[in-house]
Amino acid sequence: MHVFVTGATGYVGSAVVRELIGAGHTVTGLCRSEERAAGLKAAGAEAVYGTLDDLDTLGRAAAAADGTIHLAFTNDFSDFEGALALDLRAVEAMGAALEGTGKPFITTAHANGHAVDQAVLAMAERGIRASIVLLAPSVHGEGDKGFVPMMIDIARAKGFAAYIGDGTNRWPAVHRLDAAVLYRLALESAPAGSRLLGAGDEGIPLREIAAVIGRHLNVPAVSLTPEEAANHFGFLGAIAAMDLTGLYNAAQASLATRELLGWKPMQPGLIADLEQGHYFA
Repeated sequence: MHVFVTGATGYVGSAVVRELIGAGHTVTGLCRSEERAAGLKAAGAEAVYGTLDDLDTLGRAAAAADGTIHLAFTNDFSDFEGALALDLRAVEAMGAALEGTGKPFITTAHANGHAVDQAVLAMAERGIRASIVLLAPSVHGEGDKGFVPMMIDIARAKGFAAYIGDGTNRWPAVHRLDAAVLYRLALESAPAGSRLLGAGDEGIPLREIAAVIGRHLNVPAVSLTPEEAANHFGFLGAIAAMDLTGLYNAAQASLATRELLGWKPMQPGLIADLEQGHYFA
């Protein structure tokens, strides 16, 4: 297939582009600059210039492709509602261009993005093979700038790695290269209306993550009360306190995704990835 990918130069998107090309697909990626276009072209893809605000560009590129993978998102935490509204407009523009074609349209779920998800699922009734990928909260690997690197930076700055209470609350995780395979498989074969969970590790206790961080930084791993954690972690505190396996229904959803698509995560899990040391370089 010829695939249009938004967010093609991002942390996950760049891995998806390489996975698609390695499997024999051709790719056109959305990007904002000549510099980013150079990276796309080096990977063997073509570039189309634009942003999520360029609704006409999004529609034309989606219509010209055999399938679309939507990964771009404006991670503006100062205006997250605005970011979700922009995402909805972009999704609707691409959906309008794909209506009645039967082409695959793979999107990415975001926190509180229920309106976007409902719009995508409704496309399955309008002749689009639309599906949604929900990635685990930790998408780890080289270049990760998410929750785990934040925890490492906090531990380094404060002299100890923290967990909350007994630390048995769990985080699902997925390696970004395994996530890239999931997007490709969804493009190739996910039925319309599918909701897919990208989780290689279905639930890692926060205490285990803190222990590895502490060992690599040569600092202790310390239990905090929820009140202490709010001060220690800042905005990350609420997330660090949650057991996300229940929120994601991780075990059941992960099994269903693997059975549906034949997805088999092959990369190191989060703890093994941390033990390799590149997070602490």
